[in-house]
Amino acid sequence: MTGDTITQSAGARPARPTVTPGWAARELGLKRGEFDLAVMLGRIRTVADVPGGQRRVTRGEIDRVRGCEGFPEALRESVRAVGTTEGAELMQITTARFTRLARAGALTPVKFYLNRYRAVVWLYLAEELRHFAGSEINAALLTGRLPETIRRRLEEGQDLRARNWRGRYAGFLLRQSEDAWERAAAMASLLDPVQLAEIVRDPYERAYLNRLKPVPRTQGAPESPAVRTVEKITTADDPDEIRWLRSSLLFGLLQARAERPAPRPNQRPGPETVARERELEPPSEIPAEAPAPAPRGLMKWLRRRRA
Repeated sequence: MTGDTITQSAGARPARPTVTPGWAARELGLKRGEFDLAVMLGRIRTVADVPGGQRRVTRGEIDRVRGCEGFPEALRESVRAVGTTEGAELMQITTARFTRLARAGALTPVKFYLNRYRAVVWLYLAEELRHFAGSEINAALLTGRLPETIRRRLEEGQDLRARNWRGRYAGFLLRQSEDAWERAAAMASLLDPVQLAEIVRDPYERAYLNRLKPVPRTQGAPESPAVRTVEKITTADDPDEIRWLRSSLLFGLLQARAERPAPRPNQRPGPETVARERELEPPSEIPAEAPAPAPRGLMKWLRRRRA
């Protein structure tokens, strides 16, 4: 496990041994997609050894998950995600009705991906679909004609799948945030650049929020069809949703500014800021194989960057 586990070094502050997400997934018998979904749903807790850096899993958390009743089958079943066809079979309804219920917002996607034709494929938790179908409250939605209000909205083109997914994803980002600036960045990540510029007038604060934003879900050229599709899904477009995000971001900024100001070119960084910026923005002029600079050299480099 050499190189994959972080342990306490001599003279360092006591720390919990941690492993990378990939290593943790293997130890828990999960595929990486299953592991990521378990983290998103709060089934597995992660920690940030460096603020703003890649999150890791403690040894204690791995032991806790292993000790849960029914492990590992119960864990795998709790994160099983299904598409429209399998979801409709679980609920014993047609795929057409399933899609209409999802578009109307009755069923909330837990993840999505783009297929070979760049079409969006929504996935749902099998566990949630079974609970929905088994509730007497929802019986009227599974058979017969849908309520008039739902039918009218669907005829007008309503599709709440992306909005519902964003709401779920926003909750995940907030749970993962370590401080007020990261919480503000989580809200900012769901707004388009124009909205963000209107709210955050300070360019240094905007730059800091952009550095703290979650890693893009799809890699590729900025203008590629796949990236544009993902950006459309991950960017709020509903007026009520946008108002909520804007107000949440404004409130979050007040809290963040009270904790500490955003880094500025002539600001002498503190230890936490240095650690965050080393993780988020490694110096491009230092070769990957070169040894890490000494603290004094790093401070000089940071001051030159800000000059």
